[in-house]
Amino acid sequence: MSPVIVQQDGALGRLSLNRPEALHALNLEMVTIMTEALLAWMHDPSIGAVLIDHAHGTRGFCAGGDIRMLARSGAGDGAQARAFFHAEYQLNHLSHVYPKPVVALMDGVTMGGGVGISVHNLFRIATDATTFAMPETGIGLFPDVGGGWFLPRLPGAIGTWLALTGARLKAADCKVAGIATHCIPTELLGAVRAQIAGAASAHDPAAALASGLDALDEAIGRPGLLTPENLARINAAFSADTMEAIIAALETDGTDWAGEQLAILHSKSPQTLKLALAQLRAGASMDRFEDVMAMEYAIGSRVIHCHDFQEGVRAVIIDKDNAPVWNPGSLETVSDGLIAGLMAPLSPEACWTPLPEVRHVAAA
Repeated sequence: MSPVIVQQDGALGRLSLNRPEALHALNLEMVTIMTEALLAWMHDPSIGAVLIDHAHGTRGFCAGGDIRMLARSGAGDGAQARAFFHAEYQLNHLSHVYPKPVVALMDGVTMGGGVGISVHNLFRIATDATTFAMPETGIGLFPDVGGGWFLPRLPGAIGTWLALTGARLKAADCKVAGIATHCIPTELLGAVRAQIAGAASAHDPAAALASGLDALDEAIGRPGLLTPENLARINAAFSADTMEAIIAALETDGTDWAGEQLAILHSKSPQTLKLALAQLRAGASMDRFEDVMAMEYAIGSRVIHCHDFQEGVRAVIIDKDNAPVWNPGSLETVSDGLIAGLMAPLSPEACWTPLPEVRHVAAA
């Protein structure tokens, strides 16, 4: 059975993730299948729109990437991990510039790699089952798959808060953050899929999709984390440009909420916190998505070999003791030179490049 089911429903191209035993976590085969299908549909006049969903259950849309493989590869020469990152980031870039409307149905756990195949699309639907997060600082990785682009472009400092804390958002919070364009209850998913298939055959599929999804859009609960009060606190603390300033702002805040954020941050990799913050600040100043992907590929090529990634995977995924021993062990001992070295551009022959087919395609 293919890990991604590729099918055409009238004018709708459909990519259904089909690896339920791993919550549809991405591997290189899945990335390759999706990329090839999207490229084939890009100039196919019979395809008006694309839907990305999953084929089984509601627990997971896509729980991320193959972290165990990345760690194994990073413990060696890193070639397999770099190959995965290169292909995955090409898929992310393809999504960002894709000339036809793409709908991501984030019905279930949407984390890491699952964010990369959803958040760059024109339409992102959250449901009762959606749990969205970028939890990479907890395993010594970094918020990649274009996180350096989309996170700093969320309202206020929401993206920085998400990247540093790994906070998990439900549907209503996803809507507040601008991650989801629509919230639709799970009992309406049959109607949603039918509406999407019908809109794909319209003269203007994007306009038809927007109209149809707007008609089905409804509130799913109330924001639990992104309340007006917490948004003000997030913007006050997480707009700072250094981790030390963020910590100081939270300590000054003194509320229970601030104390919770401090406890979360103190559990994360100090190196990754400073790296993620630098990544987001650099990405915010870049004008081209592909430049962000090149930066993230350079970071990823190095981070897989770092102690904190190997230790984070051991503690959280392999041994599951949830007691990583970070090194460097504090923010104070993470040098600016270390972060600059992790972020330095690769040599021209080693750097990431977009797919040749979309190198000159402008984002819609």
